Amino acid sequence: MNNLAQGFRLRRVRALARLLTALSLLVVLLSAYLRLDGAGLGCADWPACYAGLLAQVPVAQDYGLARLLHRAAASFSLLLACVLVWQCWQRPPLRPAVFPATLLLLLMLALSALGIWSSDPRLTLVNLLNILGGLGLVSFSWRLAMASEPQAMMLSRHGAPTPLLRLGSACLTLTVVFGALIGASYMATACTTFPDCDGRWWPAAVGWPALQALAVLHAAPAAGDPGGITLHLLHRYAAVATLLLLGAAGLQAMADADVARRRAALLLLVLLAGTTALGVLTVLGGFHLWLAVGHGVCAAALLATLASLLRRS
Repeated sequence: MNNLAQGFRLRRVRALARLLTALSLLVVLLSAYLRLDGAGLGCADWPACYAGLLAQVPVAQDYGLARLLHRAAASFSLLLACVLVWQCWQRPPLRPAVFPATLLLLLMLALSALGIWSSDPRLTLVNLLNILGGLGLVSFSWRLAMASEPQAMMLSRHGAPTPLLRLGSACLTLTVVFGALIGASYMATACTTFPDCDGRWWPAAVGWPALQALAVLHAAPAAGDPGGITLHLLHRYAAVATLLLLGAAGLQAMADADVARRRAALLLLVLLAGTTALGVLTVLGGFHLWLAVGHGVCAAALLATLASLLRRS
């Protein structure tokens, strides 16, 4: 009877974690929309209108339904995380799921506290942490769903992840951080061509200070800004390395006998192609709002799918 109750609890935690993953994706989508639309991405007189809010006194903008839905989804997600932690820590604790559940709740509480400073769009570090934190919510909630699977108690049948998968994961992490820093520091206008960056193919030596995230912004960088070019090119080169390494790792995993691993590899390849295509189209399409939002949501789903493949490796 005890084993039966444990099984019911595992299924309940898994269902709630999957729901939380879907809600986290919704939060990422709405956050990206509110942030990018507020910045004026792809506005009517682009790029003149872009990041005009940086020169103004921070004012709360009215987005009606979108803002209300964002707050409702974020609040319900926090409530779900509290329920999941309680479920995982009940006696006997669900050992594989306790750590990701606790980590997820701590991340949500940290993002909630960060909201105190989020009304000021000029704080680069706050913007960066909000973007990365949103992506982390999707990845960590999905890791919790996997940790609550019955086979999570068993040892892996495949051994450690391949070197290709490890290197690809590191490159994807760098790509996401560089991309988040571009959005956090309003660097979109610094590079508006593809595949070159307004005639440049290599980061400028004077652009490396753009990697620090403690700046207080007062205006968007002009086209050709060395710091913006550096960030854009680093993001693109890291994305190319990610595409090659994770693409090869995904194709390698497609030959595996494990059905779940093959499915994760297929989804990884699809999301990898989709995220890359949306990133390219965002630049070529003049930084259209919904292309940029889609690029961010696909990146969040890609991180979660990579977590699946790593776990099944």
